[in-house]
Amino acid sequence: MTPRIALVTGGTGGIGTAIVKRLADLGHQVATNYRNEEKARAWQQQLKDQGYDITLVKGDVGSPEEAAALVREVESKLGPVDILVNNAGITRDTTFHKMTPVQWTEVINTNLNSVYNMTRPVIEGMRERKWGRVIQISSINGQKGQYGQANYAAAKAGMHGFTISLAQENARFGITVNTVSPGYIGTDMVMAVPEEVRNKIVAQIPTGRLGSPEEIAYAVAFFIPDEASWITGANLSANGGQYMGW
Repeated sequence: MTPRIALVTGGTGGIGTAIVKRLADLGHQVATNYRNEEKARAWQQQLKDQGYDITLVKGDVGSPEEAAALVREVESKLGPVDILVNNAGITRDTTFHKMTPVQWTEVINTNLNSVYNMTRPVIEGMRERKWGRVIQISSINGQKGQYGQANYAAAKAGMHGFTISLAQENARFGITVNTVSPGYIGTDMVMAVPEEVRNKIVAQIPTGRLGSPEEIAYAVAFFIPDEASWITGANLSANGGQYMGW
């Protein structure tokens, strides 16, 4: 595989870390963004101890100005971004009749508007170079909905709408645009849920277990090689069979 420059948003989280490491293992130079300096540097050192040299750039993907600035910084340090993984995401769960404008806006801004904010600064360069990979990390709940997550489900469903439109616009430029929709993954956040609740979740998954961050990273990596260049506008469901749509 040709070494490329990859930018993964939200790369310091559970799924993000697995994606960052997977892409680095494939020979790519990888960068990610951060907002909390202390936590990000500790994460960077932890990965460095494992043999990974990951570039960190400060920036809020929910801000168009900061997103553009962090792309410029990554490109000045590493070179043009060929692989963009839009992975950043937050939750602000509550039933809709109790949801505040802030809870709605924060989730839409971080999970959906960020996809525009990050992709816009890199897409023209990809078109000029006639090669690019844009991958959204959506969610099973963007496909089936979820009680108490109208904001999150709307944002995650919107990510794939973005995917299939952008895929059509850029297919002839050697750019593929795809989505990975994870189910319930054994990240620190999920493992912090009471065991009784986790057991109820697992009982709904045909494979009988939570997924691992590494399995999502594998799904992301699947879309990157030249051998995957005929796959665009796809949504790869990685959920243990919990939701089986067309």
